[in-house]
Amino acid sequence: MKSALGKTPRRPPLKKTSHTQKDPVGVYCRIRPLGATDEECCIEMISSTTIQLHAPDGIKANRNGEYKETQYSFKKVFGIQTSQIELFEDVAKPLVDDLIHCKNGLLFTYGVTGSGKTFTMTGSPGEGGLLPRSLDMLFNSIGPLQAKRFVFRTDDKNGMEIQGQVDALLERQKRESNQQSTVPKTPSSKQKPDPEFADMISPEEACKCEGVDEDSCYSVFVSYIEIYNNYIYDLLEDTPIDPIRPKPPQSKILREDQNHNMYVSGCTEVEVKSTEEAFEVFWRGQKKRRIADTQLNRESSRSHSVFIVKLAQAPLDADGDHILQDKNQVTVSQLCLVDLAGSERTSRTKAEGSRLREAGNINQSLMTLRTCIEVLRENQMCGTNRMVPYRDSKVTHLFKNYFDGEGKVRMVVCVNPKADDYEETMLVMRFAELTQEVEVARPVDRPICSLAAGRRHRNQAFRDELSRRQEDLPALPACELVDPTDEQILPRLIEVLERRHRIRQMITEQYTRTANTLKSMLQEFDGHLMAKENFIHEQRGKLGEKDKIMFNQKNEMDRLEKKSKMLEYKIDILQKTTNIYEGDKRSLQQELESREQRLQRELSERKRMEARMQGMVSDTKHQWEKECERRVNAKQLEMQNKLWVKDEKLKQLKAIRPPPPPDKPQRNSREKDQPRAPEKRSRSPLPVSCYCIAFSLSHLSVSPSLSVASVISEWEQRFPIGRDPPGTPGAYGTATPYGSSSVGRRRGQRWAPETEAPGPSHTHGLDLESSSRTTGTPIRPHHRRSHSAGGQRWVDHKPLSNLDLDTVMQPIIPNAIKVSAASEKALSKCHKYVLTHQELASDGEIQTKLIKGDVFRTRGGGQAVQFTDIETLRQECPTVSSRKRRSSGDGSGQHNGNKMDWNDRENRVSCPHYCPSLIHLG
Repeated sequence: MKSALGKTPRRPPLKKTSHTQKDPVGVYCRIRPLGATDEECCIEMISSTTIQLHAPDGIKANRNGEYKETQYSFKKVFGIQTSQIELFEDVAKPLVDDLIHCKNGLLFTYGVTGSGKTFTMTGSPGEGGLLPRSLDMLFNSIGPLQAKRFVFRTDDKNGMEIQGQVDALLERQKRESNQQSTVPKTPSSKQKPDPEFADMISPEEACKCEGVDEDSCYSVFVSYIEIYNNYIYDLLEDTPIDPIRPKPPQSKILREDQNHNMYVSGCTEVEVKSTEEAFEVFWRGQKKRRIADTQLNRESSRSHSVFIVKLAQAPLDADGDHILQDKNQVTVSQLCLVDLAGSERTSRTKAEGSRLREAGNINQSLMTLRTCIEVLRENQMCGTNRMVPYRDSKVTHLFKNYFDGEGKVRMVVCVNPKADDYEETMLVMRFAELTQEVEVARPVDRPICSLAAGRRHRNQAFRDELSRRQEDLPALPACELVDPTDEQILPRLIEVLERRHRIRQMITEQYTRTANTLKSMLQEFDGHLMAKENFIHEQRGKLGEKDKIMFNQKNEMDRLEKKSKMLEYKIDILQKTTNIYEGDKRSLQQELESREQRLQRELSERKRMEARMQGMVSDTKHQWEKECERRVNAKQLEMQNKLWVKDEKLKQLKAIRPPPPPDKPQRNSREKDQPRAPEKRSRSPLPVSCYCIAFSLSHLSVSPSLSVASVISEWEQRFPIGRDPPGTPGAYGTATPYGSSSVGRRRGQRWAPETEAPGPSHTHGLDLESSSRTTGTPIRPHHRRSHSAGGQRWVDHKPLSNLDLDTVMQPIIPNAIKVSAASEKALSKCHKYVLTHQELASDGEIQTKLIKGDVFRTRGGGQAVQFTDIETLRQECPTVSSRKRRSSGDGSGQHNGNKMDWNDRENRVSCPHYCPSLIHLG
């Protein structure tokens, strides 16, 4: 069992008040002058807070190929004529003032490589940057108020300790005597300053902070680090020089102190007493910083440098003589001056090897900084609680306390206006625009010390007054007695002492009067104070009520602000969604319009085609009418000639044969015994009409648009009134190609599908006798008529699932009972039954089958149906060449060398099948 004591308890989160005031991050922009006057400039300063970027020649800013100009606003924009002192007055001076008043600050420069970040931070001789001017202002403000060396001492945990005067003196003597100590020697302020940075700041430009607390003692500590390849190195660390085996510098780690502030563990902190000392320490670390020559910058910084200025201050005791020996009263504030390395593109710098790795780490750390800023902005504007990835980079991890509200943050964006840096400058401007929208909590003021203010001044005034009063007293005479009888020295001494005694009494009386007056004034003041306190107590009660009301209103305002931000976020999402839908709607409308236009074109083309086809149909129909009329007349003439020849032969035979006897001839017994064919069987049509149709199709020039049904209807109209042509269609008007009647089926007289119908041997003749002889003994006309068209009734069974096909030839059964489901009641009233069935053919078209049968009674008293034959109605598509079929009388399908093309074809074929199946109802 594991012990629970080995687990580190979770630290409770910091409780931050919801009514903390916040300030946005101050972002400033500085434009560097061009290197040459003939270079192209892509940045224009519109006002003191706005700049405008325009794309240079050869770069298109948007997809339309047009130049796009963008404007960006900052807290303040500094042009190419801005001096270092003007930049310091607006940017760094408020941070130094906050540093003296126990508030933290962070100032960093950001920009593309070669944009002037290091010059802005450090400067040059005669033009000191932000760092030297900040140090100069700090020491000008606290110079006479500084404590002696080693009175303040760091405790290696980001804290500060106070030593007594004796310990501090011993420490100073020890440091001065021990020159071989590992701790770097603090340079003396009495040494001659280095001429390289002595003239960076002129005396006329020196400034000083107002409102410095004179009742405190101050001490300044500086440290200098760099972040190289995401590792932290101490630039002030003294490492022993080994020429044989030189040791690389050791990286430092980040830790968190008891106040949850991040610091570099083991970093060297040097106490300085003047600007020159601080500059010397800075210059010593600057020489160790990693700088390389690239194609874009001769002295390009390959690391992020951080110069940290710590100011420790502690109040004086009640007498104003010595520092109060209380560690809890010590206040430490710090100012971080950061010179970030510039972002660069390897395609422009042509970096290789270690330079390529350095550029990658620099860009990665800057990308992490951008990501942290974006997450902070999203959390503040949208009310979300996403985790900020501070730990992804050492830069963001070191300064996370500043973004969480431990100090004021300011950024100077340095830009190079030359056209080659346009794309990188655009990215820098977008990052600056995001950073301005991040708000940082305003640092709170330190608590006021309980001791009376002005202790140092009163102590100094008391000392000056005491020395003045001592000068006013009469000097004591010489008190050396040589002779006991000397009567001059003693009386003179007594006189001087009496005079001093009188002066003392006068001073005592004056003190007493002053004390009484002061006492009365204090009593009066006490009375007024009591009244004021009562009044203040009442006002505090009212103020407490107002505070409660304000607190509730503040909570309500915060809630409404969060709700407003959330609604704005939702509105943005809905607006984007609306824009997407509108784009889709426009595209769909355009597609719909294009399809409508195409449909209109197709409709107009179809109308033109229909008009052309109608013209062709009318012309072809007219030709058919003429041709049919000519051939019918010829056929009638030929038949009349044959009939005349037969009549002549019959007359000759009658003339030869003797006349028969007058009595009635008796019928043969064999004919009597022969059974009579049933009359109630429905007879299929004879093959003459089919042969006629085949004749017309094989011997005429057929138009592609003419159907078989139209030919049959035209042919039927040509017969004389009152005379039925041989092979008239049955009740369904369907042409039977092979002469399939019920009698013919029983007798086996049926045409094979492969054989042609009998006909004359000549081309245009039609032998009716041969047709009649082929089918057997002729039947009387009233027996040849279909029973369905006569007195017999039919049951027309059409299921509801059948489709209505708009064909020319439709099955029509007069005097029929139409039902959707077979029933005994309907079958008992009729003699015939037909079922309409639809299915898909092998070519994908719908074919209709008419299944016919006879209805008869069963022994049980019910009704039964015996199926006799099937008629198939099929419609073929004219556009598919493989589905075209030829008519039964078509022959080779060609006439006079021309191939026939049918646009509309209907096959109505009666396919007789003897179906012995029965349906019993009842």
